[in-house]
Parts: sequence; C-alpha cells; structure tokens
Amino acid sequence: MMDGVGATEELTLRVSVATLVRVVFEGREHGGWWLALEWKGTLRTGENRPRIEIKSQPFGGAVRIRDLSALRDLIGDFHFDSERSRSEQDLRIFIKPSHWEVVREACIQRLSHIDDPILETDPGRELAEEFADALRIDLKTDQYISRPIATVVEDTPAPTENVHAEGYLTARVYRVYEAAILDTSLVDRMMESSTRYSTPDLLELVVEDAREGGKGRANAILVLPMERLRDHYLVTPPEERNASTLFEGNRLDETVAVVLEGISVPKYRRVA
Repeated sequence: MMDGVGATEELTLRVSVATLVRVVFEGREHGGWWLALEWKGTLRTGENRPRIEIKSQPFGGAVRIRDLSALRDLIGDFHFDSERSRSEQDLRIFIKPSHWEVVREACIQRLSHIDDPILETDPGRELAEEFADALRIDLKTDQYISRPIATVVEDTPAPTENVHAEGYLTARVYRVYEAAILDTSLVDRMMESSTRYSTPDLLELVVEDAREGGKGRANAILVLPMERLRDHYLVTPPEERNASTLFEGNRLDETVAVVLEGISVPKYRRVA
C-alpha cells in the first residue's frame, strides 16, 4: 500500500509524536545546573509577509517509525504530513479524528519500551543531528548519559508552526528525556555558542542563508541557569505557560517549561 501525503476528507487530524530532551550540565565556573536549548532562527513565508522567528526550544524532534506496516496494523490508515516526513518515516501524520484515542494510547505504550521494534525510543539520533547543526560537531554517545523522564500529551489540537504543515490542527505526544553532558570540552563549546551569538546575529545569519539560496535557517545553542529559569516559571501564571515566554530577553517555546521538574503546563497532560 502506497503511503499518502497530506490531509484528505477523512484524514484531517495531524498527529505529531516527538522527543523533548532536557540537556543539562553542572557549571564549573558559575556553579549550579544549566539548561541548554536549541536556539533557532527560521524564515517563515506564508500568506502574510515573510518574517523571521527567533526562538529557543528543547532539543529533540520527530519520533521515527521503524515498522510502517506494524504501525498501520495498530492505528489504522494514515497519511504522512509531508514528503519529508514520508522520506524520513517521521511520526508526523494525518489520521481520522475519531482514531485519536487509539493512536495516542498506542504511542504511549510503544514509547515506554526501551528498544521498541515499531517506534524509535532513543533520543540519540535527533540529538546528534541538532548538535551538528548548532555546533558543527559529531556528538558521541560517551559525551552524555540519557534517561527517560516522562510522556506528556496535548489532547486539544492546536495549529502547528511546522514549516512543512503550517496551520494544520495538531494533537501531540512527547517523550521527555534528560541528557546530562559529561564532556567538559563540549560544555565549553556550548557556553561559547551561547555567549558568541545574539538575537541580531541570528537574524543576520537567517537573512544570509536565504540570500545564498538556503531555506533561511540559523542554529546555535542558548544556555540558561536552571534555578533562575524555574523561578521565572513559578511566578508565571499557569495559563500563561501555555504560550511562549520571554526570559532575560530570549523568546522561549512553551515546551521549555515541559522539560523542567515541578513546572506544570495546563495544556499538556503527563501520562507516564
């Protein structure tokens, strides 16, 4: 059976199943624990005039499907949300809205397995890809130690900002991990990236990339003190945690709060 792409009259609900990785390290010079985020600049072109978005978010990305036929047996018919998702077998798909509960529960169950045969359950691949984009390095598995933290669900569909399916109503499942960085030289590279760039720098890099024929992207790493960040969210009203927020001049995606211990985000439900 050929796998389709895009929404149809029946397959209208987009589902995104992804990892979120809390990348942390202990500061040598300043003490305490620090959180590293993917710092992204993206040129967005749509119905409105082009704009550049600069935002930080946890590392991670789409969960990859290992066995398409087995997944289809579990959840029924689906289409990928884009040609890119189909080529990479990313679990970003369109389903029948009535099938959401079945799809959600199947994903929650499979993601709890250490080495599931149907879904990818290790964050290492996406982590390596994003460190390569941000630092131009080949991340090794002995440079960090990872562990699963939780699974969270967004049951109420909301429009996606994903450039390949922008605007479609999307329900989400996230598997949250922690990756503690062990390599002090890597910590130094991350700190250097965070201090070297600024929001205007990333804006300029996005423009330069687009001018040279690219998609208009720029990547770096933003490092933030965990204690001050948690304090920020603790004094933020819970309903305001459902949206992106400004912290020390940096725009943070709402998923940043999801990876922090003891911070609830109303639109996300912790299930495991």
